[in-house]
Parts: sequence; structure tokens; C-alpha cells
Amino acid sequence: MTMSDPRDNGPETEPVIRDNRKIDPETGQARSAADEQQPKAAAPVAEGGDAQLLAERTADLQRLQAEYTNYRRRVERDRIAVREQAVAGALSELLPVLDDIGRARDHGELNGGFAKVAESLEAAVTKLGLTSFGQKGDPFDPTVHEALMHSYSSEVTEPTAIEVLQPGYRIGDRVLRPARVAVAEPEDAPAASDED
Repeated sequence: MTMSDPRDNGPETEPVIRDNRKIDPETGQARSAADEQQPKAAAPVAEGGDAQLLAERTADLQRLQAEYTNYRRRVERDRIAVREQAVAGALSELLPVLDDIGRARDHGELNGGFAKVAESLEAAVTKLGLTSFGQKGDPFDPTVHEALMHSYSSEVTEPTAIEVLQPGYRIGDRVLRPARVAVAEPEDAPAASDED
């Protein structure tokens, strides 16, 4: 067959692109019939321009990829923070219940089915990351202890929690409630001098 297919331009000719739109996208004006017949000539691009254009596009893609990576990290960090806040809020509401369970245990009233429920609740909040703190004999730390009573004692060498009135609770490094304690200081604490 000697006739060539009209769609086949051959290896040496450029492809012909026909834009059949009625409005020119560059000017926004309606096209005339004569404009539709004449294909636009492509603007020649210099060899140096190709390399520069490629470098610009590569830099743009790298910048977009870095922005997307930072966005993903920020979203993940925010998602974790929102989850931690939600868990902390829910556990804060359960602290009075845990206090009641502790008082019932101290008075020997925690038995039977109630003991099983208490154990299940304590296991669930521990699994969520809630830990209690504040022991008798701990050095007093105002960042995690709340002093409700104060006294002097010859048995301590530094401010010390001599009694825990209510345990403190935390999730990780975040303190949900400070431990409420009675604090004793050494009796022979040096008096504050007026000289500075």
C-alpha cells in the first residue's frame, strides 16, 4: 500500500496539533475561521534555556516535596497531641473515682465484685498511661507536690513529704494532678540573715 495514513505524519515531520476551541485560551477572544486554519508556530527554546528550565522545575519539585514532608510531620504531631489531650481529659474525670477506690481499699471495704471492677478500672487507666506518684518520705518538689500542711521535724534533713494525703497522677511527663502532701522541714534550719 503506497498511500500513507493521514494520521501518520512520518518520522521527519513534527506532529500537527489542531486546537478546535472557539475561544483562544491565550487572548480570551473568539477565534475566526482563518485563525483555526493556521497552526501557531512554536516558540524556539535555546539550549541554555532548556537546562535552566529543567533546573528551575527540579528545584520547584524538591521544594514541594520538602513542604509536603513537613506538612505530613506537622499533621502527625498534631494528631498525637490531640489524642494525648483527649486521653488526659477523660482520665482527669476518673481521678475522683480512683481516689474513692483507694480510700475503700485503705478501709478494707474493697471486696467481692466491687474489687474486680476496681482492678479492671485500674488496669485500664494504667494501660492508657496513667501512673500515680507521691510516696511518704519523698523529697518535697513543688513542681509535682502540693503542700497542704507544714511542720518542722528533727527526723528530716530537707523538706520532705511526711504524709501523702492524696496521690498525684501523671501521663508521661504531664502532671494531671499534683500529689497533696504534708511537708516537714528540719528544725535546725538556719534563720534567714539580713546580710546579703
